[in-house]
Amino acid sequence: MLKLSDLTQCVLFSSLAFILSACGGGTTDDTSALISPTASTDSYFNAEFFIDGALLEDISTQTCTLSSGTVTTCYKVVIAGKPANRDIGPFCPPSITSDATEGGIWFDGSGEVYDIDGDFILNLDTLYGSGWQLYDVATGLVNVTNTQAACEAAARPNVDPAYQNYCVQCSLDYVGGGVSQTFLIPTSPVALTNPANINSDVGVTLDGVALAPAAPVNAILGNYTIAAFDDCGGHVNPFEGYHYHASTGCTELNSQADGHASLLGFALDGYGIFAMLDASGYEETALDECRGHSDETRGYHYHSASAGENMFIGCFHGEQGSISETQG
Repeated sequence: MLKLSDLTQCVLFSSLAFILSACGGGTTDDTSALISPTASTDSYFNAEFFIDGALLEDISTQTCTLSSGTVTTCYKVVIAGKPANRDIGPFCPPSITSDATEGGIWFDGSGEVYDIDGDFILNLDTLYGSGWQLYDVATGLVNVTNTQAACEAAARPNVDPAYQNYCVQCSLDYVGGGVSQTFLIPTSPVALTNPANINSDVGVTLDGVALAPAAPVNAILGNYTIAAFDDCGGHVNPFEGYHYHASTGCTELNSQADGHASLLGFALDGYGIFAMLDASGYEETALDECRGHSDETRGYHYHSASAGENMFIGCFHGEQGSISETQG
């Protein structure tokens, strides 16, 4: 957590340019000269919040153009596209007798989070109507996409009919171990007059993974598939790699000294995204339509929704930076 001291100017400057030589460490490019020492007093961004291994290179700064046309300075954040502190999975259970430890979770936006175990597989028709049978009646084995070809055929929008009634899981091996992504996040957030809808990735986590928009659960269910998430709310797309669709506690890695909810990442508009619940288990209720509010320590920031809501935040409060992808 950043705190003001007698070295206020140095600390503020370091929060923007990531510890210039006057303050020690970090790297920037020539655009750092564009940054005012007081330009980011409303930003909570700090390179040191990212855990070891989350970033492929030191964070730098560069000139960027935000979503509404503002030309400013952005942090360049490059991630590997996989969690730095854990293995992913499991996703689909092997059989209708499997318990919750053998599978991941599923959520459809209704507010519920389901363990993908044998009972869940058996009761899909009760949840979503007739036509469901994700298992072999004779053996009790669950239909799972266990090859790259099957993954790609079942995970695309127009699901191959041969893979309807499948539990869909994909391996990081199919995407070279992860899809590297570069985020440009404004060093000084620029608030919008009217909030913007979320039509692409929301931002990035402290463990080096993209925060995706709401999962297209209606399309998934409409094809009689379950695109399983692991217990951390993430899964692998064969084109975009591993990404999160919900906050379940795995990414809430930066605790706050005042008991405020832990920091889990940053939105593309530069504002911090914190957990839904604080250290005492209480949810902040005075949030705007984007699930944000302000305090003296963190400025404007968001609080993530529950996993069952299939979202992180409701909208963008500020102009967004950009994101690009390269196969890792």
